[in-house]
This record gives sequence, structure tokens and C-alpha cells, in this order.
Amino acid sequence: MRTIKIFDYTGDFAENKDVARKIRQEILIPEIQKGVNVILDFNGIDSATQSFIHALMSDVIRKYGSDVLDKLCFKNCNLTVKKIINIVTDYMQESI
Repeated sequence: MRTIKIFDYTGDFAENKDVARKIRQEILIPEIQKGVNVILDFNGIDSATQSFIHALMSDVIRKYGSDVLDKLCFKNCNLTVKKIINIVTDYMQESI
């Protein structure tokens, strides 16, 4: 299992789509391709933009289908972050 501490890349506000893309391309997708479960740890994140979560997750769901969500754990998400993650993952599951 691999833990990605989002705060280490973004500080308390996860908004930069380029950072999300870098996490996705350099860490998240390679771990999934190896069959490793991934914890996305949002500890210390006060808020995130929908575009950040979309950049982090949409391509992963598009490439690997909604079953990939079984390999991911969203940890330490406050209510705001949970809502945004749910919006993005629900939307992507409907579109595939």
C-alpha cells in the first residue's frame, strides 16, 4: 500500500491542476499499474478545488474504470473535500 500525502504537494489548499496532474502521472498511475492500493491522504487540507480533484482522478477512472476506486482510499478528508471528491467520482462514473 502506498500513501500519497496531498498536503506535501499542495499545502492546505489543493488547487493547482498541474500539481494534481504530476501526482497522477508520476505516482498514482504507476502504483495502480503495479497493482498497489493507494491511500490519498488529505490530512491538513482545508479545501480543494473541483478542478484539482478532477485533474487528480478523472484520467485514472477513465483509463481503469470505476473498479479502480476499490484500489483507492481517501483518508482524512473533511466534509468539503469529501463533497468535491464525490462530485468528481460520481460524474466520472456516469460518463464512462
